Amino acid sequence: MRQIVLDTETTGLDPQDGHRIIEIGCVELIDRRLTGNNFHRYIQPDREIDAGAVDVHGITTAFLADKPRFAEVAEVLLRYLEGAELIIHNAAFDVGFLDYELSRWRDGAPRVSDLCEVTDTLAMARRLHPGQRNSLDALCKRYAVDNRHRDLHGALLDAEILADVYLAMTGGQVAFCLGGEPSADPAQGAERRHRGRIDPNRPPLPIVRAEPQALAAHAERLRAIQEASPEGCVWLRMMVRNGLEAE
Repeated sequence: MRQIVLDTETTGLDPQDGHRIIEIGCVELIDRRLTGNNFHRYIQPDREIDAGAVDVHGITTAFLADKPRFAEVAEVLLRYLEGAELIIHNAAFDVGFLDYELSRWRDGAPRVSDLCEVTDTLAMARRLHPGQRNSLDALCKRYAVDNRHRDLHGALLDAEILADVYLAMTGGQVAFCLGGEPSADPAQGAERRHRGRIDPNRPPLPIVRAEPQALAAHAERLRAIQEASPEGCVWLRMMVRNGLEAE
């Protein structure tokens, strides 16, 4: 199961007003584990950046002067995204900008929905927490994801933080410690996770397989969720998409 957590920064709020993408950040998850195979590009937009946008992300026109244009990174980006499930907070915003950039790139270019399934974590959070604030900062606080190092928005940093939030929202483990106690400083733990590096000298992890009774209980639980939820069981949907069967 390959998922890409994606975020963009832009020159303004609406591509219909000619605003452009200036940063793309992507974090790869395979089977709900960070792989470190991330994608990050700054992009020259060929236009000025709104002052309000600079206040949010701190990226200036001068900084982008020598950066590639979208057309120069489009092929690599599409190869990276193709076939993955995209995890995006407020997906309509980022997908709208990506589709706009792709349409400018060349005639007949695919839309994001042609390449990927898109999961919107904002819509997911609103279902889980109706009537509450569901910004990325609010979700970090709710799920105890450290974001103290986030002074300004940044596409890669926000994608890394959203990956932790998404795993917490969907019941996954965001970090664990082998051979010692977790760091007392949450920022250090976040820094280790966000580097995406794995010690090549670590011993192999043991494989612990579930007993048949546990597998049967798990399958029964998935069926109960499928029947109780109006939208069905996400895990079962993922298993079907990947050609697997519940035990």
